Amino acid sequence: MSVKVCIVGCGAIGSLFAAHLARLEDVEVHAYDVYQEHVRAINERGLRISGAADFTAHLHATSDASQIPCCGFGIVATKSTHTRPAIEQTKHIFGPTGAVCSVQNGVGNEEILAQHVQYVIRGTTFPAGHLIEPGHVGFDISGDTWMGPFEPTNTPYDLVEQLSALLNRSGMRVIPLKDARGAQWTKLIFNASTNPVGALTLLHHRAATRLSSTGMLFNDLIAEGEAVAKALGIELHGDPRALVEKGANAAGKHNASMLQDVLAKRQTEVDFMNGAIVEWGKKTGVPTPLNRAMWQLIKGLEHSWTDPA
Repeated sequence: MSVKVCIVGCGAIGSLFAAHLARLEDVEVHAYDVYQEHVRAINERGLRISGAADFTAHLHATSDASQIPCCGFGIVATKSTHTRPAIEQTKHIFGPTGAVCSVQNGVGNEEILAQHVQYVIRGTTFPAGHLIEPGHVGFDISGDTWMGPFEPTNTPYDLVEQLSALLNRSGMRVIPLKDARGAQWTKLIFNASTNPVGALTLLHHRAATRLSSTGMLFNDLIAEGEAVAKALGIELHGDPRALVEKGANAAGKHNASMLQDVLAKRQTEVDFMNGAIVEWGKKTGVPTPLNRAMWQLIKGLEHSWTDPA
């Protein structure tokens, strides 16, 4: 019997997960996305991945959640700003026993998912990509994904292992962890340093890393995030600075997701990144002036796209 998996949000990252899983004969993949041209292209021609991997996968995509059958697993890959409406529209798909994994940026998404589904899995993913055209996603950077139970939902660890095993067989690199908070905060701190700086300077990741002024700012932002994590008793799963260097050494010129949002003049995920570090800093008594400044500047930039009068 095949396992049914629903990908909620089939943008660049969601498409990478969907396409890989769809290569498995014993997995039935359904994708939900509001971008109808992308959905139509996937159904007509398949979902093409090019770059770090090159293949085309066939799956069922839709913008109507009522067309999706009950699924044992879900992977939410929307922008963090869209988490609430996305899960409200798809929660019926997972029934009373389905497990839903967030592979989104920042922190705070799991709490939203837990309001609507029984079991939630923390997911932190490092592969990066971009939409080339409807039905075609560029796989920019390969990397590991870490998954673990979201503690408040008492998610059984065997569900984490099952989903990890499927993804590993599909060609993704997934590491199951009994405590995934350290992995999640490692990427949060990495994102909260690189994303707003790239978005405000319009520099791609390598350029911002190699320029001494912005590279130093990365380090100072990371130090604030590390202090907050330490106050929370979270042991990081690696060094965020090493992740900065890994991204800088990757082939091509990769724009951070927040820079992509800024160039498209759409709402960013800064509330779930720098905003989250600021809020946890308040709760733990750790000063976070640089993260606060990044948050304030990005919010001001977002406001400039409306009529600020």
